[in-house]
Amino acid sequence: MPKIALDPTPFHHDLSLLELPRKVAELGYEYLQLTPHEDFIPFYTHPKADDDLVDAFVAASRDAGVQVASVLPVLRWSGPDRESREAAVKKWKRVIEITKRLGVDTINTEFSGRPERAEESEDQFYWAMEELLPIIEASDIRVLIDPHPDDFVEDGLEALRVIRGLNSKRIGFAYVACHTFHYGGNMDEIIDAAGDSLQLIHVADTFDHTRSHGLRYISNPPGNTARVHQHLPVGRGDVDFDAFWAALARNGFTDREDTVACSSVFAEDENADEVSQYQLDAITKGLTR
Repeated sequence: MPKIALDPTPFHHDLSLLELPRKVAELGYEYLQLTPHEDFIPFYTHPKADDDLVDAFVAASRDAGVQVASVLPVLRWSGPDRESREAAVKKWKRVIEITKRLGVDTINTEFSGRPERAEESEDQFYWAMEELLPIIEASDIRVLIDPHPDDFVEDGLEALRVIRGLNSKRIGFAYVACHTFHYGGNMDEIIDAAGDSLQLIHVADTFDHTRSHGLRYISNPPGNTARVHQHLPVGRGDVDFDAFWAALARNGFTDREDTVACSSVFAEDENADEVSQYQLDAITKGLTR
């Protein structure tokens, strides 16, 4: 059975960092995903947690009876320029140190980079990994990557090819259900192709932006490159979750104890308690159907 974790981002606005583990436990979860937080590992900038704060978070989690299933940094490690890549690699090294001190073996992240400069960004990604991969492997952690909308690679199958090119069992794939239509919409094909590389999922719904001949959403000026998606509760959008759970079972994801299924809803912060509990029930039923 996978670890079922909560992304506590909806509670960042009302609770301090060290209050989050207790909240996660109150909502019925045994695991949390440590997502970007201004006091810990913020978006894009250098981690702000010193060892004392890391140890305090470990203690708060232990006191609450929850564990950290994964750490999620978002850094510009794919450039597309050398300077930003080198800065991100320095930040990544501290993220790895923090992850190890937390006692966690899983990092999930995004490719980053720029889609309009995909070739240059991919080059920078591989340069970054040439330096980071030996550290990752020596640290005995795994890094699982989501081809996030607006990254240098957004297509699910192409992302698997990029990961495969690293030739390392320590690097795998994270499938984010609400990114399905940016991945290419071919959920079954991607999950089947991922095999054992698929080790973490984010569970949230979204609307299919490609429907109505591309006019499901209208943004101005026409033809702009904005990416649109949602992080909705399961059943509120267009993702076929019957097919999703079936594909995960076929993949073997649901039978493994080292996989992580994370609730990742950001659309209803005003009802975050109820939504988090609803998600826990939906994910548990989906994984055990």
